[in-house]
Amino acid sequence: MPTVEDVQEALTNVIDPELGLDFMELGLVYEVTVEDSEVYVTFTLTTPGCPIGPQVTDQMEEYVGELEGVERVYPKMVFSPPWTPDMMSEEAKFALGY
Repeated sequence: MPTVEDVQEALTNVIDPELGLDFMELGLVYEVTVEDSEVYVTFTLTTPGCPIGPQVTDQMEEYVGELEGVERVYPKMVFSPPWTPDMMSEEAKFALGY
């Protein structure tokens, strides 16, 4: 069974195509839960109108699904709380000039 940390590491492969940074660095992943062979990922996008939702969901299912012991991945997109640049890592803030 993967750990939350394993899942978070896999999610570093999910890249925002506009910003060129991964979803973990951008603070777009709100919660990761592992229950036996099932993984639940709650995430958001930088804006509600961002068109990459389906692409991101597919990537999460692909990368997390490659982890040993994972049978199902359940990505859930939410917009509450809304994302703000304050949620980014210090490295992401520096890279984007915040």
